[in-house]
Parts: sequence; structure tokens; C-alpha cells
Amino acid sequence: MRKRTIGAIFVGIVILLGIILTFMCMKRVPAGYVGVVYNMSGGVDGEILTQGWHLVSPTKKVTTYSIGIEQSYLSSESKGDSKGDESFNIPTSDGKTVKVNLEFSYRFDPDEVTDTFVRFKGRSGEEVKNTFIKPKIMAWTQEVSATYPVTDIFGDKRTEINAQLDTYLKEKFTPYGIIIDTVNFTDISVDDETAAAIQKKVTAQQELELANIEAQTARIQAEKEKEVALIEAEKNKETAKINAEQARIKAQGEAEAKKIAAEAEAEANRKIAESLTPELIEKLKYEQWNGELPQVQGSGNPIVDITP
Repeated sequence: MRKRTIGAIFVGIVILLGIILTFMCMKRVPAGYVGVVYNMSGGVDGEILTQGWHLVSPTKKVTTYSIGIEQSYLSSESKGDSKGDESFNIPTSDGKTVKVNLEFSYRFDPDEVTDTFVRFKGRSGEEVKNTFIKPKIMAWTQEVSATYPVTDIFGDKRTEINAQLDTYLKEKFTPYGIIIDTVNFTDISVDDETAAAIQKKVTAQQELELANIEAQTARIQAEKEKEVALIEAEKNKETAKINAEQARIKAQGEAEAKKIAAEAEAEANRKIAESLTPELIEKLKYEQWNGELPQVQGSGNPIVDITP
């Protein structure tokens, strides 16, 4: 009976040890991560674990890398993974210095994580970010900023510089199996003297733009007035042409009317002349005579005097 009890206890201990050992061999890979398996006896064998729980031999170590987008900050304030003041200075082409806050998003290339593991000597993705990605972000940002004057970085070319930095960092990190998704300046600050110089340039540019706008407005107004004048001149020309045509038609009509009237009068006179017979003339004389006899004076040829 005692032997059976001892045997049961031994079996229980073995089972318990097995459960504990199994639990210790379980490795969890979080969502959005992959795990690189390192065999202590044979190194990296290319085994990649996806998200979830996995039973891993005690002689193997799993290092995780994020293949989902991770947001990171280099800020003067406590924000995200920036626990202290991680803002940094960048140089400019004109010898000035600008202090910037920056945020970026990154992820590890799932097809390159094994090489990334070897390249960074087994450091985790978080360690790679803190010891490599962030310092390189600072250094390579300074390389880009050194090609621009301070007035461009702080002024109207900030978007252009940001776009160039985004492209430059993507190219730089790709060989390391690190993908940079976005990079943005969140704050840029300069000393008072530089700020005054920048404001002066901005004011001058605004005045120039205003002058250009006013000149363009005046040019458009002049072109509009010219167009109106041309339309008015064309309209006056057309009106004068119409008036001249109307005057010609009127004069032609009046001349034609006079001609017709003259021809009618001539025709009437002709007909009258044709109708004046001697008998008619005598009749007209008779109708015009008032009944008084003519008075005659003179010695030779008689003169007829018809007194009214």
C-alpha cells in the first residue's frame, strides 16, 4: 500500500514537472509580429514563427520583430515611446541650427527578418529601434537639412524638405530590412534672431506676391478694357456702316422719287401740250376774259393793253 502511494506521488510529480516544462516551452508571438527562432546548438535555422502560441524547445530562443506599422517619436515632450527630451538639432546650408521634433512609422520586412536578426546580433525589434533606427533617423535627417538654408526649412519649402527626407530615409533603411512608412516634422524652432530674419523674408515674399497679384489684376483689367473698346469700336463701325447704307438707300430712294416725279410731270406736260388745240386755246382765252374791251394806243403798230 505504501509503495503504491509513493508511486502515485512520483507519477504526480512527473506529470506536474511535465506541465511546468511544457508551459515554460510555450512562446507567444503577439499580433502583428513574427518570431525568429535561434537554436543555441545550431544558430539560426530559418524558422519563422507567426502570431500565436508555439511550443519551442528549451534550447531555442525566439526574438520578435514587428511587421505591423509601429509609431515612434523623437520629441521634446513625453509622447509615445519618447519618454524624455528626444528632440534634436539639424544644421542648415547657411550655418544655422534648427531644433526639430519628428515622428515616424516603421516596420520590419517579414522576408528579411532572419537577416535582420543576424545583422543586429539577435537584438529584438524594440532594441533595434532604440539603438539603430532612432540614431540613424537623426543622422540622416541632418544630411538632408544641410542642403537647405534655414529660411526654407522654417518657411515655404518645409513640405518639399519633408518629402525629400521621407524618400531619403526609405532608401537608407531598406538594406537593413527596415521599412519606413512615414516621416513628419511636428515642430521646428529657431532662435529669435533667425526667426526675425525668416519673418522678414516671409513678409518680403508676401509683399512681392501681393504686387504680382495687383499687377496681374491690372493687366487683366487692361485687357478687359481693351476688349471692351475693340467690341465698342467694332459696334460703332458696324453702326456707321448701317447708317451709311441707310443714308445711301434713302438718297437713292429720294433721287428715284424725284426722277419718277419729274418723269410724271414731263409726261403730264407732254399730254397737256398734246391736248392744247387752237379751239381749246381760244376757249381758255374766253374763259379768262373779263368782258372789257382792250385799250389801244399808238400810231403805227397797235399795242394791245389788257388792263385788269
